[in-house]
Amino acid sequence: MYNYDSITLMSNLYEGVYVVDKTRKIVFWNKGCEKITGFTSEEVVNSYCFQNILQHIDSVGTKLCKTECPLSETLKTGKIQEREVFLHHKQGYRVPVSIKSMPIFDEFNKVVAAIEVFTDTRFKENKYEENRRLKKIMNLDPLTQIYNRRYMEFQLETAVNEYDKFESPFGVIFIDIDHFKSINDTYGHIVGDEILKIIAKTISIGIKSYDIAARFGGEEFLVIVKQVDLEILKTVSEKIRILCKNSILKKEDDTISVTVSIGATLFNIKETFRETIHRADELMYKSKITGRDKCTVE
Repeated sequence: MYNYDSITLMSNLYEGVYVVDKTRKIVFWNKGCEKITGFTSEEVVNSYCFQNILQHIDSVGTKLCKTECPLSETLKTGKIQEREVFLHHKQGYRVPVSIKSMPIFDEFNKVVAAIEVFTDTRFKENKYEENRRLKKIMNLDPLTQIYNRRYMEFQLETAVNEYDKFESPFGVIFIDIDHFKSINDTYGHIVGDEILKIIAKTISIGIKSYDIAARFGGEEFLVIVKQVDLEILKTVSEKIRILCKNSILKKEDDTISVTVSIGATLFNIKETFRETIHRADELMYKSKITGRDKCTVE
C-alpha cells in the first residue's frame, strides 16, 4: 500500500500522521503523533480508532470517535474531511488540533484505507506570535521603541509610490535635539538615553495615528506626515516643538528639559525621498544656526 520512501517521509514529519485500514485499525503512527499525543507507536498500532484512544471532541463536547469520526466518513465517501477538534493527551489534558483525513485508493479506485494528518494549533499560533514579535523587533529602535531608520526608509518608499499612483501628498519633518552632547557630558549617557526616550514618546504623541515617527540616528528623528499641505506641516512641526520643549525629566534635585530644532518640507515628485530628507535636514540646520528651538518649514 505504501512504498519505503513515503513511510520514511511520514515517519519524520512534525505533524501527526496516522493511517487506518478499511476496518479502522491503526496500521501506522508517526513520531509527530507520539510528540503531540504522548502515545507511542507500540501503544497505538493494531488498535482501532473507534476504541476512542484520542477521544476527539469538538468545541461543544461532541464525542467524534463514536459518532462523527472524520476518518470513518472518509472511508465511506472517499472525500477529504477537515475539522478543528481537541484530542486527549496521554497525560490527561486536551490538545487543540487541526485535522485533515484523506482517502487511500487501490488500483481499482476503491477506498482501502485513510490517512489523518493533524497539527497542534498552539504550535501554529506560537509561531505566528513569534514571527510577529520578531518582525516588530526588526522594525523598532531598541532604545526608544519607535520605528528605526530601516523601517522609515521602507515607509518613505511606500509613500512615494502612493504619491505616484494616487497623488497622495506627504511631508517629512527632521528633528534634532539641541545641545544633546552637553546633556551627555553633564549628566551621563543613562540620562541621555532617558531624554531620547522622552522625546521619542513626545513626538509619537504629537502626530496622528497614520503618520510615522522614527529614530533616524543618534539624537535625530524623522516623521512622515500624510495627506498634508505646507500650512498643516507647519502646524504639526510647531506642535512637536512645543511639546518637546515642555517635556521634562526630573533627576533628584535637577529638572532637565531640552529643546529641538526642526526642518520640514513637502515631498516633490521630481526628487527621491532621500533628496527630500536632505532638504529637511538643511532646513533643520537653518533652525540651529538661527537660534535653535525653532521650526523652519519650506
